Amino acid sequence: MVHSVPRAALRGPTFIRLLARLTAVETDAPGASLPDRLSRWLDWTHAIALSTALDGQTQAPDAEAPAFDADVEAECAQVRASLVRSIEGARELATPGPATMTASTPDYAPFRQRHLAIQRSIQAHTGQLRGRLRDMLAQRSPEMARLAEVDAVMEMALSPREHRLLGQVPTVMADHFDRLRRGADADGETAPGAWLDRFRQDMRHVLLAELDVRLQPVEALLAALRTR
Repeated sequence: MVHSVPRAALRGPTFIRLLARLTAVETDAPGASLPDRLSRWLDWTHAIALSTALDGQTQAPDAEAPAFDADVEAECAQVRASLVRSIEGARELATPGPATMTASTPDYAPFRQRHLAIQRSIQAHTGQLRGRLRDMLAQRSPEMARLAEVDAVMEMALSPREHRLLGQVPTVMADHFDRLRRGADADGETAPGAWLDRFRQDMRHVLLAELDVRLQPVEALLAALRTR
């Protein structure tokens, strides 16, 4: 039987709440406001770039630049659906084979490899979409061009931190894998059954939540492009 440790309720994005539930470390609610946290994350070069994007002049729209239309929006939906299918398929593709798993010694390595591969795919596809949509937004109007520049600066400033933090998730999942396995051993389970199925499901939920996080800037740009 797999045991659950009671945890205090934590408010926040789904991704953060999922990771908090899967870790053995108590997570306190954030004490600083978003502007305060951003002020710590942006160094002076990023602050100058952000100020320039907000106050500087924008380039004139390019009449030959690709326009936003229903086909572009459909492509965004297709990319998301493809990534979701990849995550859903990870439940089977990440299953360790005979060479790496016996009835009593499951190995996390295949799960880690699959997790990293999906993360790289999410980052690549969402990054490409974000850049394309930003270029289209810059052609709408001076106000939209300024918004596109702000998004570019924020991506440049926050992406390294985002990449570093999200890169720690497979390690968090490794700890969760070990805790579930130890719990099964303590209960006398002789084969990786329910606990391994639970891990696959938790891995799926975490990757879907990470996809939502990565897609937030894309959704924001889409919302701006839909305005007339």
